[in-house]
Amino acid sequence: MNRPHRSRAEPGFQRKKSVMKRGIALALGATAVAALAAGCGSSTSKTATPSATPSPSASAPSSGTPATGAATLKVASSPLGQVLVDGAGRTLYLFQADTGTTSNCNGACAMAWPPNITTGQPNSNGVNASLVGTTTRMDHSTQVTYKGHPLYYFAEDTKPGQTNGEGVNAFGGAWYVVSPSGDAITSAPSMQSPAPSTGGGY
Repeated sequence: MNRPHRSRAEPGFQRKKSVMKRGIALALGATAVAALAAGCGSSTSKTATPSATPSPSASAPSSGTPATGAATLKVASSPLGQVLVDGAGRTLYLFQADTGTTSNCNGACAMAWPPNITTGQPNSNGVNASLVGTTTRMDHSTQVTYKGHPLYYFAEDTKPGQTNGEGVNAFGGAWYVVSPSGDAITSAPSMQSPAPSTGGGY
């Protein structure tokens, strides 16, 4: 006995076909969403990764104090005459507000006027060794003294031979370069006028 042929146009067949199409569309949509999310996650991780290399300026030293070691004192010529300098030729200053060998320059003052620090006994080169000494600062570091004056740099002296701190009045006192005798040089040496010509005529 032959079974009746089922037409594709019957309602049940059309319903199944519609369900299958809907399932395929949903599967394709889910795959697309997953791919898009993966792409976004990859992009975000690349842009959020910071650079591991620091900029050169970040590690540059800012202090004018020389490297730790035994300090050296010597004499150099300047527009102010013969003055005390360190081993690299940088000008040294005394602070008139200091009390004997005790430094009264700390904190912000010591940033503008870095102390001449030493490890061990300072070396003397062409200066009076009997005038060279040391003093202990508030932070327990050892500062070089000369004739009882704690010695300092000036932060705005950026290279050897500069004397930009001469005569500056700051942090409660005046600052001066130091002569080989250990005294403050408060003025430039006077220039001698050339002798007048005494050439005779005929």
